[in-house]
Amino acid sequence: MTTIRLPRTIATVATVAALAIPLAACGSDDKDDSAKKTETSAPAAAPSSAGSPSSAAGAPGGANPASAPFGSACSAVPATGAGSFTGMAMDPVATAASHNPVLSTLVTAVQTAGLVDTLNTAQDITVFAPTNDAFAKLPKETLDKVLADKAMLTRILTYHVVGQRLAPARLDNGSFETLEKQSLTTKGSGETYTVNGTSKVVCGNVQTGNATVYLVDTVLMPPAS
Repeated sequence: MTTIRLPRTIATVATVAALAIPLAACGSDDKDDSAKKTETSAPAAAPSSAGSPSSAAGAPGGANPASAPFGSACSAVPATGAGSFTGMAMDPVATAASHNPVLSTLVTAVQTAGLVDTLNTAQDITVFAPTNDAFAKLPKETLDKVLADKAMLTRILTYHVVGQRLAPARLDNGSFETLEKQSLTTKGSGETYTVNGTSKVVCGNVQTGNATVYLVDTVLMPPAS
């Protein structure tokens, strides 16, 4: 039995060795050909969803959710938890704002005006949300007067809300009717935008369950009716 297997083993080794020489010589070409075939056959990249009707989560015509929020005030938003960008995206806008420490004064104003349910149940809206610093710009007596006058407070707050989702690109040079029934204007490009010419967007493209939010550094006052 040993004398029969030994020649076969030697023959097998010799055969493998003989085949290895031409295979090694053409190995690099095979790899190059394989890479070329892979490049040729690779599917084209999927088109960007920016601006598409379903680009925002649950929001036709919304901002691209793949585009991160932008602006200097975004760094003040919690990194995790219900007040983070991820957490806010799970809640309707008034609830989402209540978890964000940057918007605590606005939340108090919304609660005082009785607008929590109105904002939470609205569909596909945009909110230009004044930060705490924006409210701090108002003289104390003015802020106290506004908070004590529910009708005036409601007018001011609803003037910050547009009845449609606005992606950043739509703010380049726009005019939009608010829930207060008067229009506001937006201008800018890239990541720099203003509202009514003076209020700057300091953190934009923030998504909530039913709204796109732009944090602004100045409270917007509706024109005298």
